[in-house]
Parts: sequence; structure tokens; C-alpha cells
Amino acid sequence: MRFLIFGDIVGKPGRRTVLRLLPSLRERFNPDVVIANVENSAGGFGITKKVYKELKGMGIDLFTSGNHIWDKKEIYDFINEAQDLLRPANYPKGVPGRGYGIFEKNGVKFALINLMGRIFLDPNLDNPFRVFDEIYEEVSKETKIILVDFHAETTSEKNAFGLYADGRASVVYGTHTHVPTADEMILKKGTAYITDVGMTGSLYSVIGMHGDEPLYRFLYGLPKRFKVEEKEDTVLNALVVDVDESSGRATHIERVQETLKCS
Repeated sequence: MRFLIFGDIVGKPGRRTVLRLLPSLRERFNPDVVIANVENSAGGFGITKKVYKELKGMGIDLFTSGNHIWDKKEIYDFINEAQDLLRPANYPKGVPGRGYGIFEKNGVKFALINLMGRIFLDPNLDNPFRVFDEIYEEVSKETKIILVDFHAETTSEKNAFGLYADGRASVVYGTHTHVPTADEMILKKGTAYITDVGMTGSLYSVIGMHGDEPLYRFLYGLPKRFKVEEKEDTVLNALVVDVDESSGRATHIERVQETLKCS
């Protein structure tokens, strides 16, 4: 089973890039399932119902998120209905939406789990390692193919989780930092791993944002609202992973990077 996985899609430039490049990526890689992290897809912060439907219309099958999932308040109106849109599973019980699910494609079941790290994010979240244990016990009864979007700030927490889930998860891929890492590998027990997939958004930017506002913060230490960079060339970062359907072990992992001229 082949998965095509997009890192964080940032604003309109990111959505435009997916629209333009996804057809050729489908032709090139022939994925069974397309997954994307969409917590920055609407104006760089959160997701709206309109953007959610737009991305579905492009052919993305499943959606993950992270700490920005609640930035657009209308998310509370539709996240419970959107069974293909996940928020981190280690939010406390009672939070709207769901953090994992079992899905089926071409008669094959697989699980997708969304978790969020706690270092430099929200220390009040439940322990993602322990939450994974609980979810794994449930979903492994139905499928051996298990993917985890681990949305976290630090490489050490992501590295540690990859080793912790090795042999249980088929794929562990990091999101959140928007910068792709060059450490894609298949771990010793068969889990495909990368610390961060990267982003789809403006290439000449500060993680997808216009540079003036972040530079102002770095220079003066004062807050200034970030804006998506919309006038530069864009980059698409993605991951292609093959998973053996009988064992759940990964057999291939490959980073993908494409650029698109601003028009």
C-alpha cells in the first residue's frame, strides 16, 4: 500500500501548489492514499469549512493537524462531522473531534493517528507516548498498517517517539516545524521514519510567512501578527511510503520536493 503524505499546507500559496502539482504526483507515484496536515491551510492559521472542502476536492483523502487546529473558531461547528479530519489524540477527553481512525482503501484497512508533542508546545496535553500505547492496543486488533503524524517542535521528542513506536507503527512522520529533514529511514523493526516532512508554501519566506513580521520580532522582541507570504515561488514537500499489507512493515520511504514559479 502506497501513501503520499504532505507536510503542513500553508495558506493560499500552499493550496494553489497542491492543486497544480498533485495530478502529476499522482501520475508519478500512483498512491493509494493521500494525506495532508492542514492546520495552517486557511490564512496560515487553522482551517475553515470552505478550505476543508476545497482540499477534499483536490483529491486529498485524509487530514491531520496540530496546535493551530482551533485558530478558526468555525472548526467547532464541523470537526465532529468531518470524520476524515483529525486533531491530536492526546487532547483531554471531551475535546471536539477525534484523534485517530481506521479507514479503508481498496479493501485494505489502515489506521491513522494524530499526536502532538509537549516540549515547547502545550505541557498540559496527555503524554503522547502513553496515548499511543492505548490507541495501538485498540487499532492493532483490526489492522497492522498504522500511520502516525507526530506534530512536535523538537527533533529529540520526534526521534524518541520514532524509536518508541518502531515495530508497532508502520510510519511515523513529523510535522509542525515546516522545514524538511534529511533523515528518512526505515528503522530496525520496520517503521518508516522522518523527523519532519516539511511544508507546502512560499519558498522565500519564514516557514511560509512574509519575512518582515518575524524579523521585527527577532530584532525588537515585540509581537507582530504574521502574514502568509503570497508573492514568491512555492515549494512542495511530501513523503512517499510503501507498506507491506500483510506485515504492516514499511518497505520504501522517499522524500519529494517540487518547486513552482509564482504566476
